[in-house]
Amino acid sequence: MAEEPKETKPGFQNPVAGFGVTFKAMFKKRLTEQYPEQQKTTAPRFHGRHQLNRHPDGLEKCVGCELCAWACPADAIYVEGADNTDEERYSPGERYGRVYQINYARCILCGLCIEACPTRALTMTNEFELADSSRANLIYTKEQLLAGLDEGMVDTPHAIFPGMDEQDYYRGLVTEAAPGTERQVAVSKGELHPLASPSGTAAGEEVQA
Repeated sequence: MAEEPKETKPGFQNPVAGFGVTFKAMFKKRLTEQYPEQQKTTAPRFHGRHQLNRHPDGLEKCVGCELCAWACPADAIYVEGADNTDEERYSPGERYGRVYQINYARCILCGLCIEACPTRALTMTNEFELADSSRANLIYTKEQLLAGLDEGMVDTPHAIFPGMDEQDYYRGLVTEAAPGTERQVAVSKGELHPLASPSGTAAGEEVQA
């Protein structure tokens, strides 16, 4: 024999039960945060602004594989890879991220991009103050995202550590730049060789007719 349905509360009691939550909250102590005068302390693994990391000698960890862009559910990341050369090297591998942009007008700070990165080149910092009055300013470029230089690093481009290969970098065998490491000329960025004239010829070199 089927059980009879239980009787529900009268309709007029439903609004009273709902207002009970409001009445309880009225007597609780209010929490007021004095922001921005008092900065909020974030959790150690807070998902804030991204950062492109470097190897201990200054070479970039990003290899331009675009896996972060493919993993992004908001289509907020744009990457263009390029090939390294011995004359202009930015990473230990064959390729590097020539163009790297993150649109924070789209980014939802989910962290899927850093999970997809195979070289730990992309991580997230504790910086959360990303608001701006212009949409264009919310598109962060590689220069804005790239980590600064620590002691023992040389700015890119520069040669790989002598006697090391790409795998040695990921094993942590490179701890700083090799003695005498100098920054190469970034020809792809429009830089000229120190001995070159504005016309593109070396100083003292005559152009043959």
